Amino acid sequence: MARIYDLVKDRRVYSCDADQTVVEAARFMMEHNIGAVPVLRNGELVGMFSERDIMNRVVAVVSEVMTANPRSVSVDESVDECLFLMREFGFRHLPICEGKQLRGVISLRDVMLRSAKENPGAQRIAV
Repeated sequence: MARIYDLVKDRRVYSCDADQTVVEAARFMMEHNIGAVPVLRNGELVGMFSERDIMNRVVAVVSEVMTANPRSVSVDESVDECLFLMREFGFRHLPICEGKQLRGVISLRDVMLRSAKENPGAQRIAV
């Protein structure tokens, strides 16, 4: 069974600081073509900030509009469990942590592409 971390271990981990402005975080996300970014304070994961958060409030610091205390998965989590969590809670992005250390971010798109590669003849999965 594939570990979830194996899907992202070779990627650079992008994050922003909780005290950055929404504009700074949005510009960073646009520059790196990402839809969500983990939010760190003193190197520890404190939230997730996404395009949807931007739509809620434009002039604020990230910590005021982020999803606080986000659910995360361990580096050893299975792809199937991550898909379950995404479906169950409506997440499109999950931080991957080892203890309190952020190691990566997995997106619903990553999981679906992996599933399509492993099961090319399978029907589409409804998420």
